[in-house]
Amino acid sequence: MHRSNYMGSEPLFELLVASGKKYDIEKIKQAYEYAESMHAGQFRVSGEPYISHPLAVAEIVTGLGLDTNSICAALLHDTVEDCAEKTNLAEIEKLFGKEVAMLVDGLTKLVMPNIEDKEEAHIENIRKMLLAMSKDIRVIFIKLCDRLHNMRTLDAKPDPKRRQTALETMHVYAPLAHRLGMQKIKQELENLCISYLDPIGYAEIQSYIDEKYGESIGFIDGIRQAVSEKMEENHIHFTLEGRIKSVYSIYRKMFNQNKSFDQIYDFYALRIIVDTELECYTALGLIHEMYKSVPGRFKDYISTPKPNLYSSLHTTVIGRDGIPFEVQIRTWEMHHIAEYGIAAHWKYKSGEKSKEEMDKKLEWISRLIETEDETKDPDEFLNALKTDIFHDETFVFTPKGDVIALPQGATVIDFAYHIHSGVGHKMIGAKINGVIVPIDRAPVTGDIIEILTSSSSKGPSRDWLNIVKTSEARTKIRGWFKKEKREDNIVAGKAIIDAELKHYTTGCSEQKRKEIVATVGKRLGFMSADDLYNTLGYGGISMGKLSGKLRNEYERMLEAEATEDITEITVDQIKTVSTRTIKAGNGIVVDGAAGCQVKFARCCNPLPGDEVIGFITKGFGISIHKCDCPNVKLGRENPENTDRFVEAHWENGGGKDDGSMYEAQITLYVENRLGIVADVSVALSEMKVFLLQINTGNGDNDNAVISLKISCKNVDHYNSIVSRLRSISGVLDITRGFS
Repeated sequence: MHRSNYMGSEPLFELLVASGKKYDIEKIKQAYEYAESMHAGQFRVSGEPYISHPLAVAEIVTGLGLDTNSICAALLHDTVEDCAEKTNLAEIEKLFGKEVAMLVDGLTKLVMPNIEDKEEAHIENIRKMLLAMSKDIRVIFIKLCDRLHNMRTLDAKPDPKRRQTALETMHVYAPLAHRLGMQKIKQELENLCISYLDPIGYAEIQSYIDEKYGESIGFIDGIRQAVSEKMEENHIHFTLEGRIKSVYSIYRKMFNQNKSFDQIYDFYALRIIVDTELECYTALGLIHEMYKSVPGRFKDYISTPKPNLYSSLHTTVIGRDGIPFEVQIRTWEMHHIAEYGIAAHWKYKSGEKSKEEMDKKLEWISRLIETEDETKDPDEFLNALKTDIFHDETFVFTPKGDVIALPQGATVIDFAYHIHSGVGHKMIGAKINGVIVPIDRAPVTGDIIEILTSSSSKGPSRDWLNIVKTSEARTKIRGWFKKEKREDNIVAGKAIIDAELKHYTTGCSEQKRKEIVATVGKRLGFMSADDLYNTLGYGGISMGKLSGKLRNEYERMLEAEATEDITEITVDQIKTVSTRTIKAGNGIVVDGAAGCQVKFARCCNPLPGDEVIGFITKGFGISIHKCDCPNVKLGRENPENTDRFVEAHWENGGGKDDGSMYEAQITLYVENRLGIVADVSVALSEMKVFLLQINTGNGDNDNAVISLKISCKNVDHYNSIVSRLRSISGVLDITRGFS
């Protein structure tokens, strides 16, 4: 192994020595040198050597107080993914041990070439990360440090990539940091995100903050002096810290709650850190003795800590100048937990009892893994993330006085299943504060909930799946139906799919319908059609997720048949017909064929007004194509196909509007900006154009591609639709058909 020449590694090893912890410095040096050799010749977009990134991540990990193996994993976290030709997990395990290899594996993105939907691939990577996190919490600590450094250096990326990364960070990583109680990392991530997502709003609020802080500096110094004297008079050992509300916190209140800057009462906060919990309450009494408290602004997170372990006393008071300010009071242990969250337990505690505490605090991860096991729907998994992790909490009480934290908007059914699956299965009603309420009622903080049960209950209702908000309740209800009602599930699931197939498989044989269902089911990992029906029946996958896949498979089958029609039929299969002109239906006039059914080719979707040609097919009558259809050109290259093509044209030139609607395919090449898909959908809605299908994907140069299937009357109508879509900001080009 080569010796390192990269001077940027010095700060990391200075941090390790300064920490006073017993790190295995030699092992960390070995990991650094190995990572540097693997990334040799690789550079970041900024032009820096790539090793600068894992090195910076390792420094942040060291700041969290994590152990030797965590720091090694931070240094090695990109080697398997970015240096696959040089190394692999087996090599990492051989050199650095099983634990480091496990951490690196949890941090390595999945490679899934069989998944075409990039959103599904992204969600699968989140699944993998959470699964690794459930096995070892250090995975998410390192991943958050990785994302923090990526956000700190995001300026080097092109604008679309900056926005995409910032959105993902805001929606996934900042809430995860919050859920883990890691407030320092959460706040920095949020501020960085909003600086890229709304730079004008960010700059405006930062300007407000700078101006107000400058105006208030005398007031702030006076408050600190007065509070210090009061604490000293009462012989309380304390530390005072001041903090200004973060840009993102103010942004949320101003833009989400429609508040003006002057209505932000906790712009400035004084933090008092004392030695004991008793001194917290003593200090609170002294503060209320000095200043008038604001009603409704006192919160006791010591007696009722937040689920992410946060504990403090919060109160808002009015200074002598009439300026409100917040006071936070906590012990040093509470302070460490507020800064580092669950990572503080890793940093400051050890032993079996600490591990039990950690496991209890991470039960929500296990619930998400259960959701993963019960559903094959990525959207369902993402919804579970948003509800169980990313929502604010409601604190309610059992009749015995136990505190239960639920996501905001959760119902009394969610509460019942949180208590126990048996309570949920036998639930027949609920009381809130002694009053019977509907089972879809969402309690508010402070409510006392009593669940009414009956041993004669026949179990949950399928309707409950549409009522509950938490993945825990949904998973337990589905589990009951999966176990108890398989036959009913199969019947229900088959009925749902049959109803969907009838929308667009007119004329399709029962055999082909079975083939469509079997193919889609196999792609989703089901062993049989009954397994798919069963999962759909108990709610393990949504019809919304299946609908597009069923339609795509149906269209793929038709397109395959259309190509086969032109390239594989022999002359002997064409029935000789008398030469005469007939109206074949659908507004098409065919010359030279009688008694034939007409269908429009899916490969080119001709519209009234297009120049068209007919092709005599095997078993399906005449297929109508656009004259410039690639399949027509291909078919005409084969001399044997000469007699298969017949003249065709639209009745009255295709310009008459008889109320008939036809399918058309459009591909939009657009800038990859937030909201452009919504803009396209709104434009179609305003034109009263039915959107039959929409797919998105990545194009060239960080642009995007939007593929639409719409209904329209004729070519003129199609052209007017395209003209309107071209006027949307960010639309670069439009072509007919799918790319």
